[in-house]
Amino acid sequence: MQKHPMTKEGADRLQAELNRLKKEERPRITQAIADAREHGDLKENAEYHAAREQQGMNEARIKYIEGVLGNVQIIDVTQLQAHGKIVFGATVKLLNIDTDAEVCYRIVGNEEADVKENKISINSPIARALIGKVEGDEVVVQAPSGDIDYEILEVLYV
Repeated sequence: MQKHPMTKEGADRLQAELNRLKKEERPRITQAIADAREHGDLKENAEYHAAREQQGMNEARIKYIEGVLGNVQIIDVTQLQAHGKIVFGATVKLLNIDTDAEVCYRIVGNEEADVKENKISINSPIARALIGKVEGDEVVVQAPSGDIDYEILEVLYV
């Protein structure tokens, strides 16, 4: 089975979610099911059915996270010897040549990608165009809205 890259921060965040689901949510849902059973007829008990549905979703998320964590290759970007090249986990400051707008992205695994936090997937068009480049390089990103020209201002390994 192929391993998927993930930053240490992303793996820690998923592990924390897994622990919360197992140690907090699972017992809470089990208690809700037990409380609903005490109300009598299960066929017409909406609380019982809602709690069982919630239990199914919780267990599915637990299995999903366990599957993801079982197939990750955790990469600590602070330990990489990348010598200024853009690699997985790097934080990159870019200048849009057309608009003079600066943007900063961190290249992360698929499970950690979050545009609101400026974390982009290693499989995104921007990340694919940036991998292997160095400060000062100009990159053309083929985006759905058209080509975007960027200049790489800075590469950080934080």
